[in-house]
Order: sequence, then structure tokens, then C-alpha cells
Amino acid sequence: MFSALLDIVIPVFAVAGLGALYGRLRPGADLGYVNRANIELFTPALVFSALVKYPLDLAAHLPLIAAGALVILLPGLLLALLRLKEIERAALILPAMFRNTGNLGIPLMVLAFGEQELGAIVILFVLSNLLHFSVGMFILSASSSRWLWLKSPVLWAAFAGLLVANLHIPLPDYLVTSASLLGQIAVPLMLFALGIRLMEGELGHLRLALKCNLLYLLAGGISLGIAVWLLPLEPAWIPLLMLSVALPPAVLNYMLCEQYQCQPDKVASIVLGGNALSVLVIPLAVWLALHLGAGRDREHFVKN
Repeated sequence: MFSALLDIVIPVFAVAGLGALYGRLRPGADLGYVNRANIELFTPALVFSALVKYPLDLAAHLPLIAAGALVILLPGLLLALLRLKEIERAALILPAMFRNTGNLGIPLMVLAFGEQELGAIVILFVLSNLLHFSVGMFILSASSSRWLWLKSPVLWAAFAGLLVANLHIPLPDYLVTSASLLGQIAVPLMLFALGIRLMEGELGHLRLALKCNLLYLLAGGISLGIAVWLLPLEPAWIPLLMLSVALPPAVLNYMLCEQYQCQPDKVASIVLGGNALSVLVIPLAVWLALHLGAGRDREHFVKN
């Protein structure tokens, strides 16, 4: 179990760490072009090729979709009940809801549970993006950009992959192989870019960042418990949801708060503090998820 934990966690932090080191040695790099290529080309290729390779029955995954929405939205609702003098409500709840499902979540879950679970992982990723660019934008601004999520290439790649897989549309091997090759670029590039991006920030408001991230983990744990209690979830989905609520806040929260001038300095500290805290939280969450998965496998073996 410990060896499996190291095999998952070390590559993730090693690639992100190399990105951080590179960002320190080569400061001022413009990541815009590379990140845009990853968002618009490599990640959609990963999603499309995975869904074609491992067809996904959306109707069978409705409980997972409901659980995913619950563990995303409920922490925001819980924290909206709090009144912290140091931070505005929108700046507090946005990082609580939207975690780093892309740069960190996808590679972590794929390494932990294998590519065969990528369909369920993609559901959680796409759902998070849909809600981020709809509910999240609505929280920050009541006027514009509510439908920006419809322009997401990942969304359309997921739709195309589901269409091809469920309608059994034949595709030439070279097309599927090309998509797969492009998709293989996405995960390491996500981690490398994350490391560089984290080196660009400054960690101020340390006490606030620690308090908020601990509140996020608590609210996420409560939301996960409610989702497991309320919904008929497949055992294989629970470790994925467990890792989802343990992820640090997405860097995109800072970018959006910068755009809408919603205390971006404090949100940047929360994001950086959450990623620093994840060095301790993620290995523990992965160990618990693997332990839960091993227990599930033993139970299945006994029943059969």
C-alpha cells in the first residue's frame, strides 16, 4: 500500500516541483500560449480519446453527477453562512467550491485508479468547469460571462466522445491514435505549468489562507458524507469524490477574482496556501482512497 502511495504521489509532485524549479530559474515565462494549447487541444484530445476507448453510460452515472454537484456547491453554501471580517463572501466561497480538478485532480486520479476510470474522472472535471463558468461567474458578476462555459473545448470534446462511443460511430485507427498521442501531452504539461504558476505568486495573508483551507476541507468532508448518505453511489466512485474534496483550490479562482477585482491578493494567498497544504493533505487522501479501494476489492472477492 505504501509503495502504491509513493508511485502515485511522487510523480505528481516531482513534475510540479520541476515546473516550480524551472519557473524559479527562468522567471517571467509567458505561459499563456502553452496553457491555451493545453486547454484547447491537448486536454480535449485526452478526454475524447478516453471516452472513445472507455465508453461511458451517462444514465448510469447520474448519481455520480448529482454527488459531484453536491460536493462542489454545498461547501460554498455552508461557508456562505459564516461571516469572516477579513474577507468578502464571494472571495471566501469561490475557492471552497472549485478545486484543482484539472492540473492536479486528473493526473492524480488517473495514476491512483487507472485510465479505465477516466470516464468518471472526466464527468467530475467537466461538471466542475460547467459550474465554475456558470455559478462561479454568477457569484462574481451578475451581468456578464454567464454562458462562457459553452465555449469550453473540453465540454465539446466530451460531447463528441460520448456521441462516437454511444452511437458506435466507426473511426479510423490513425485518428484515434493521433488523439491519444495529443492527449498524452496534457497531464504532464498540466503539472509542469502548475509548478511554474505557483512560483509567480506571493504568499501573504498566511493566517487567513490556513484558516480558509482548513474550513474548505471540513466543508468538503461534510458534503462528501452527505452525498454518500443520500445517493446510491457505486463503490468505485467514492474514492474519486474523496480525492475531489481534498484537492487544493484551483488557480483559476485567482484569475477570475483578478478579472472581477474581488480581493485577488487574498484569493491568491488562499490558492497558494492550499497548494502548499496539499503536500500533507494529498498523500493522506490518496492513502485513504487506496485503502477504501482495497477494502472494496476484498469485499467483491469474498462475495464472488
